[in-house]
Amino acid sequence: MSVSSVHLAADAYMVCLTHALSTEREEVMGLCIGEVDPSSRTVHISAVIMLRRSDKRKDRVEISPEQLSAASTEAERLAVQLNRPMRVVGWYHSHPHITVWPSHVDVQTQQSYQLMDDCFVGLIFAVFNEDKATKRHQVQVTCFQSINQSPEGEPPMYERIEIPLHILPKDTMSRPCLESLVELPQIFSQEEQEAYSRTLGEGLDLTTCIHNGTVYMQSVSHLMEVLSGSLVQTLENRVQYNRNKVKRLKEEKEQLEKEIQEVKQKSQK
Repeated sequence: MSVSSVHLAADAYMVCLTHALSTEREEVMGLCIGEVDPSSRTVHISAVIMLRRSDKRKDRVEISPEQLSAASTEAERLAVQLNRPMRVVGWYHSHPHITVWPSHVDVQTQQSYQLMDDCFVGLIFAVFNEDKATKRHQVQVTCFQSINQSPEGEPPMYERIEIPLHILPKDTMSRPCLESLVELPQIFSQEEQEAYSRTLGEGLDLTTCIHNGTVYMQSVSHLMEVLSGSLVQTLENRVQYNRNKVKRLKEEKEQLEKEIQEVKQKSQK
């Protein structure tokens, strides 16, 4: 039995989308943390964990058992911190330059997760696609599960079933989501460091070593420009938003205090 719907917090959605837009060359992935309402079979996603890729592929992502175990540990930590029954409830990955619909590999991967938890869901963010009519870039998101469409007694044949996805607005960004955003440049830097380390074999000539080092420095510089710069700008915009909100609240407070004082003066006459 599939879940009825998925409620994705706006700050968690922003983290997923930022991660998906961080590269258009390969797919990226992460895990969703939240809780499940057993009565309505509604999945509530309130945090995400970005995963480091051991193998970069433009058409496939894989989550290792170690990463899944580490995410479960993080979910337990959040459960204690938030005093809510948090757990790993799904996964997400990007589809750069391709359709939002899951491939047959995605459907099979989703089914393997549902064997452990039938409420486990998958999210796909299709990015860097251009609308042919308007010539504008568009972002598409879908949520899905796998279902066996084969008659009883025949080999299983799994197909996707789309799950209604609702993005819930929030005025603030939770600490877990903010921490995930800050980790994004570090994750990509670690991936580049691992890729560069694999090129440091023995017997390489000087020209090759210089070339590999230059490519590594270029990649790190690009990450700093694309990720860190935009991340700092986003946080600065958030700080300014909070300052403006505090200013408005103070003005409302002063107005309310003034009105209360007027009411008191009238009551004393």
